[in-house]
Amino acid sequence: MAKTELATASVLAFERKLDPSDGLFSAGRWEDITNSEQWPAIGIHEKSVRGTISNRLKAKDQDPAKLDAAIENPNLQTVDVATLPNDADTLRVRFTLRVLGGAGAPSACNNALYLTKLQAMVQSYVGAVGFGELAQRYAVNLANGRFLWRNRVGAEEVLVEVRHLIGGKPEHIWQFNALDFSLRDFKTPDKDEVKAHLDQLTAVIQAGLAGESYTLLEVVAFARVGDGQEVYPSQELILDKGDKKGQKSKTLYHVNEVAALHSQKIGNALRTIDTWYPNEAGDALGPIAVEPYGSVTNQGRAYRQPKDKADFYSLLDGWVLKDKAPDKDNQHFVMATLIRGGVFGESDKE
Repeated sequence: MAKTELATASVLAFERKLDPSDGLFSAGRWEDITNSEQWPAIGIHEKSVRGTISNRLKAKDQDPAKLDAAIENPNLQTVDVATLPNDADTLRVRFTLRVLGGAGAPSACNNALYLTKLQAMVQSYVGAVGFGELAQRYAVNLANGRFLWRNRVGAEEVLVEVRHLIGGKPEHIWQFNALDFSLRDFKTPDKDEVKAHLDQLTAVIQAGLAGESYTLLEVVAFARVGDGQEVYPSQELILDKGDKKGQKSKTLYHVNEVAALHSQKIGNALRTIDTWYPNEAGDALGPIAVEPYGSVTNQGRAYRQPKDKADFYSLLDGWVLKDKAPDKDNQHFVMATLIRGGVFGESDKE
């Protein structure tokens, strides 16, 4: 009887195992953090501004007369903005995070032989390496407030409180000074209490990924930025431009009129743990988000190129189909991509 050749499943999908909610904004004073649950929500309002011509001009438009004429026409814009009240100096961002078990187990796979090999691969990783390294990096990205994005930049103080909820009540509460952590690496500050809290949070996340316990975290971050300062919710992508006349040039995300960060934006920050990508140029980039091709959109660059066999698909196929396990760093990357979730089947279309 001919041996069946192992091939990648055409249907192969994984659900994400780090499942954050949207992050809702509220405002208050730094010295009143203990009463932050009573702080008022931050809304979004419109602002109309008269801008000037500042874009790069084509050669044919650089004639002084044409430029003067263009400047006479005002660049009118309507934008969404979110700001702290004039009597509040601190932004509060709250979200919850579920850590789900079954990491590496597909939600859909139409090839039984491939599924068996995939499960063996995952079990070999869990047995030999475990989820400790990944869980530690996810924990650091909670502690360092990376999920605040632009709201973290320039803040005088940033405090992150993580609560492990059981039955809706906090079983453990950990507090971190986010500015004690670097965003360029995953080193733990040299403070015994911080190390202990981070180890405990890591253990809770690790148990959730391993399916050993139900893990629900509540994350509350405070950024002291100054009275009345602008804060930065997610910006909406408007796909249907339609008639541009009268449209806002910037639309911010809100949940029931409350300014918020997209759950996807928070998730992107939490999975910004890939320091294992090829970087021969020595770019001082630090960790990038876990993506199959190591995509960094604001640079227009993919750090994990298929030609280098550094992308997720090359590593996964080598591991499952050819029994060629990648080095430990790339094993972490492959498992982190499965935790990220996605549709990874091989299309039969050329």
